[in-house]
Amino acid sequence: MLKQSLNYKLLQKLSPQQIQLMKLIQLPTQAFEERLKQEIEENPALDTGKEEVEKFEDTLANEQDENEGSEKIEAEDINIDEYLSDDEYPSYKTQANNYSADDDEKNVPYAAGTSFHQSLLNQLNTFRIDEEERAIAEFLVGSIDDSGYIRREIIDLVDDLAFTQNIFTSEEVVEKTLLGVIHRLDPIGVGARDLKECLIIQLKAKSQKESRSLAIDILENAFDHFVKKHYRKLLEKFNISEEKLKEINLEIGKLNPKPGSSYAGNNKIAEQIVPDFSIKIIDGQLELTLNSRNAPELHVSREYNNMLKGYSDAKEKSKSQKDAVMFIKQKLDAAKWFIDAIKQRQQTLLVTMNSIMHYQYDYFLTGDERKLKPMILKDIADEIKMDVSTVSRVANSKYVSTPYGTKLIKEFFSESMKNDQGEDISTREIKKILETVVAEENKRKPLTDEKLATLLKEKGYPIARRTVAKYREQLDIPVARLRKEL
Repeated sequence: MLKQSLNYKLLQKLSPQQIQLMKLIQLPTQAFEERLKQEIEENPALDTGKEEVEKFEDTLANEQDENEGSEKIEAEDINIDEYLSDDEYPSYKTQANNYSADDDEKNVPYAAGTSFHQSLLNQLNTFRIDEEERAIAEFLVGSIDDSGYIRREIIDLVDDLAFTQNIFTSEEVVEKTLLGVIHRLDPIGVGARDLKECLIIQLKAKSQKESRSLAIDILENAFDHFVKKHYRKLLEKFNISEEKLKEINLEIGKLNPKPGSSYAGNNKIAEQIVPDFSIKIIDGQLELTLNSRNAPELHVSREYNNMLKGYSDAKEKSKSQKDAVMFIKQKLDAAKWFIDAIKQRQQTLLVTMNSIMHYQYDYFLTGDERKLKPMILKDIADEIKMDVSTVSRVANSKYVSTPYGTKLIKEFFSESMKNDQGEDISTREIKKILETVVAEENKRKPLTDEKLATLLKEKGYPIARRTVAKYREQLDIPVARLRKEL
């Protein structure tokens, strides 16, 4: 049996304007500029700069249409004064920016030069090889990754040559081409199938001397011992002195483990970071500024004002004119929402970053990472009375220029731990101490995680061995065995 009933529900829904604001807040400066360009292209009611306009407050009325009900559009609904400025001076005469003329170049050019793979193909033209061997060599060059390695089995390459190039050959021929042609290309070591082969190729290409011959012998016959730094076993197996092993270590250390790295990526767009904020120390006090690119001047275009005036002055108003006014109203509303969103974005960015700056005042004044206080998103959200998600959007992809370099804002956030005196300290502080301890250790006998935990405890930071291991990995510090030096 069907039944009708009324139910009351309370729902929280974000308006289109709130969603637009949230999306704008999370954009860094360069992405924001692209979004601004897109909006200006899509909405003809938006224009940059100030224009000389007359105030227009006349009432616009729609006459009754045959197929439409009585409907009126008042000028107050549009309220164009909110978008227009009566300042007769153009913006370029009065606008002040907080960045230099050098920052005006926003398009980063492509890097010039020959790509890595093109360089290798060009070198093949210097070899006297038959047509089939050249085709195999070109295929092998195409199989080299950006690090300079061929990370596929020979049998797989043979199969691919047959299926994709219609070249039927054998593993022996492919390997001969690899060893005889590809391994002779520059940079030396390119086309190697693993690190061991890459290093040996480079050593063999150099003029031979005793230390290099020994280095080749060690890599060929005791590569695992060398990689794992089992120096004692190497001394015994090859019956050499510690000084000689140091010389061999130095010889291998000069080699390039990624021969393709000198070429790979030189035809890509160079990365560029534009700080969203700037913090300076002036007379011993911190001063925060927002990059002026985040504060564009937007107004309604003169043409739209003229169109509205033309409609008001017309004695007879056609349906097409009324449709045009409806279109104008929609675009003006969209322009107003966008302008308001930009203003709220500026205010939100400044309020949030100002709170972060004062929370970490001692750090920004000195640059000492040990003075970073424990800080989570909720701390800032509570202080500025905004949602945690809003703070997250500000911190996640924004950069701030400080006297100590350009920093990602989210790096200032860290969890807290208690020291031996019961005080809350930042995990960043513990990591800094850990880095210092590892840097000062005896590299002949590196400290294990257990010993590092003991030393930190003696310094007043009681943390477990597994926590030390976690922080060490986050800092990209290898285990004690791999930090060992002769």
